[in-house]
Amino acid sequence: MAKILTQDGMKKLKAELEDRKIRLRQEIAGSIKEAKEQGDLSENAEYSEAKHQQNENEGRIMELESMLKESTVVEKTSGATSVQIGSLVVLDCKGKEMRFTIVGTNEVNPAQGFISSDSPFGRALMGHAKNDRVEIDVPVGKLECVVVSIA
Repeated sequence: MAKILTQDGMKKLKAELEDRKIRLRQEIAGSIKEAKEQGDLSENAEYSEAKHQQNENEGRIMELESMLKESTVVEKTSGATSVQIGSLVVLDCKGKEMRFTIVGTNEVNPAQGFISSDSPFGRALMGHAKNDRVEIDVPVGKLECVVVSIA
């Protein structure tokens, strides 16, 4: 099943992949070389750590390549009047303003306000327009919000 990404999400994944392939590989190769120069590798903690970092980096490179290969970029429709992937949504929830950007599952970062279109919050918002009342399932029950704006 294809994963959904915003244009920004695709750029971030490509930038991370390039950084890992170029900068991190070179740094790790340097660490391995330095550790090898210390002699006996069987009891060399620096060598073991560098090899561990290399394995983690190569694993993440494979994961990023797979995500990029399997992902579909969804373009936000300019001037959209309803919530869609890529929308910045401002809500009024019982007098409290909340801001969310709706993204695909690979871009989720709730601390920065990036929520998945597949999350309960994201699903509840999808397709709604400005001034719509939205009822969102939350762990303590239902939260009623009003869509203030969509950008």
